[in-house]
Amino acid sequence: MPGAMMRRAHREKLRLCDTLEQLADALPHVDRLQCLGVANSIVPLLRAIHRYEETVVFPAYEAALTLAESNLASISRLRAEHIEDECYADELTEALLTIGHGDRIENAEAVGFMLRGFFESMRRHIAFEREHILPRIGLSDS
Repeated sequence: MPGAMMRRAHREKLRLCDTLEQLADALPHVDRLQCLGVANSIVPLLRAIHRYEETVVFPAYEAALTLAESNLASISRLRAEHIEDECYADELTEALLTIGHGDRIENAEAVGFMLRGFFESMRRHIAFEREHILPRIGLSDS
């Protein structure tokens, strides 16, 4: 069941990344309703997934490490990335709500940069988990 949960979580996060990329590509002519939908879902989605990773996946990974590997800072880094992602998601939510409510996009390039920075970071995070964490605890996608 944890493997299925992680695959679903990764699919949901990647679907969010795809949506954010579509918005970035469409700037400044974005679907305002889509902006509102993403704005209302991004933080709750991330918090739920991060909570699961931190309470189920990360402890299983730490238990699977050898004594020599236990000094690796991977989990600390991933936990820090979760905090950064949630703070960044708060900022994105504000920007997307502003756009969704009809405000003019003052600087489409800056909004695009913000969107791309977020989804590219999320994709790297997922790639690391798929390559290093999940196979170690028997939850790989294969």
